[in-house]
Amino acid sequence: MEERYLKDALEEGQLEHLITAYWNDVWNYVYVMTGDRSASDDLAQETFIRAFRSLSSYRGDASYRTWLLRIARNAALNYRRSSFFRRIVLFGDVPVGRKSRSAETEYMEKERVSEMWREVFRLPAKMREVLLLDAKYDMSIRDIAELLGLPEGTVKSRLSRARSRMEAWLKGELWDA
Repeated sequence: MEERYLKDALEEGQLEHLITAYWNDVWNYVYVMTGDRSASDDLAQETFIRAFRSLSSYRGDASYRTWLLRIARNAALNYRRSSFFRRIVLFGDVPVGRKSRSAETEYMEKERVSEMWREVFRLPAKMREVLLLDAKYDMSIRDIAELLGLPEGTVKSRLSRARSRMEAWLKGELWDA
């Protein structure tokens, strides 16, 4: 039955639509959780395979994005528990939009972005995860709580602490805490 549904979904182009619409969201999410580009490729692919296998059981209680991020989260958590999980690495270069900057200015901006991501990665995983879902994915407290299986109050608390830590860092109040 599952294979038949999967075949029908493939014929209707639904799988291609999900990949096209949500691949970057899923990949970025698992990258922040693992810090490993290669693992993120594998985990994003695994997420969509798992999603496709269970597409017939999708109830529609959450958006496709929330549903896929939940699957991605579980895959990333399983990966982190495995012996393959290594130390978190930083994001690569973040492209910037202006053309007429000096090499020194460009270098300083890239260093500041890298420094900021290093600080984000210093946050405990639970705080980093809610901060990412809020800032990057613009998810509501309710959606984050649903995705993580937590009470809304817990999400609010973690988000508040994460924001406070980042604000303190930006003000220069945190060194190597």
